[in-house]
Amino acid sequence: MKKFIYTILAITAVACGSKEKSINDIIAEGDIKQIKEQRSVVVANLKLLDDALVELDTIKKLALVSTHKPVPTLFNHFVEIQGNVETKQNLILYPEMGGQLKSILVKEGQKVTKGQVLAIIDDSGLKEQIAQTEASAALAKTTFERQERLWAQKIGSEIQFLQAKTTYEAQSKAVEQLKVQLSKTNVTAPFAGVIDDIITEAGSFVAPGQTPITRLINLNNMTISAEIPETFVRFVDEGKKVKAFFPVLDKETETVITQAGNFINPNNRKFKIEMEVPKGINAKPNMTVRLLVNDYKSENAILIPQSILSENEKNEEYVYVAVKEGNNYVAHKNFVKTGKTDKNDIEVLEGLTADSLVIIEGARTIREGQHVKILNK
Repeated sequence: MKKFIYTILAITAVACGSKEKSINDIIAEGDIKQIKEQRSVVVANLKLLDDALVELDTIKKLALVSTHKPVPTLFNHFVEIQGNVETKQNLILYPEMGGQLKSILVKEGQKVTKGQVLAIIDDSGLKEQIAQTEASAALAKTTFERQERLWAQKIGSEIQFLQAKTTYEAQSKAVEQLKVQLSKTNVTAPFAGVIDDIITEAGSFVAPGQTPITRLINLNNMTISAEIPETFVRFVDEGKKVKAFFPVLDKETETVITQAGNFINPNNRKFKIEMEVPKGINAKPNMTVRLLVNDYKSENAILIPQSILSENEKNEEYVYVAVKEGNNYVAHKNFVKTGKTDKNDIEVLEGLTADSLVIIEGARTIREGQHVKILNK
């Protein structure tokens, strides 16, 4: 600083001589030559003062940044897959016997029990046929019993006894078969559930195994199924906890994998996993579920914002860190090796420590070796 002061004094002395005059005196004398000389001195002095400010006023040139010390923390990475709610008890019921659909005994949304009659098909005279066959069977039974008693007394021939027995057994089986056919005129619930849809109206003609009558669903036995890429097979097994988010219900919960498939589909290289629908979730069949499966965990992970990560022409990733040099901080590139990401953060595997002052705010505007001022220190 002293050299600037000496230079200014020297210029002033040369211009003004031993006897100093004020600027006002020089202007009052009206000597153009002296005015120009004085002006040259003032301009030279201003330049020297500006140069001194540039050299000495370091605060003005510092880049303003904020830094962050990455504290080692627990880091869990999740892979997101899409699942669907399914129920294994979701059936469309068909009649076992053809004929006119006489009546439907239930309504949509109605809860039913196992074995409950849901619809009745016209029996086309089966009841009358059963009554006639039962009468014939009763007569055959009486004839057989009498023939049996006579045969026990060695009266009559064996062939008469065997004929009576065969007739009775045939008539009895005929009655049983007709009753089985009659039972098929009733469409019953194979399990407890809810009538989701009435497909065919009463009065319609139905064909066995072809005409759908109603859809029955059990909402108490639902699961979540999904297909997951084979690359994650070592991270998925029975008993593993999974986060489940139901977008339609805006609910997030946790469930457990109850089954992990052993077959990998060669068409898409995926395998199936299955979970229970947690209690309290009013899920419906075919509802979409977002599943988060944990595939990586680190107890002491170094995390930084992805936004501060840069890359050079060699595809090397780096961040800027503030390093103290004397009384100042200087920005330096730190090349890093990164791992998995989580939302806005990325794990740094190599290149940073818990003591590193990673530049966050201002990281995109600074350059290597630039002096910086840390605002949050």
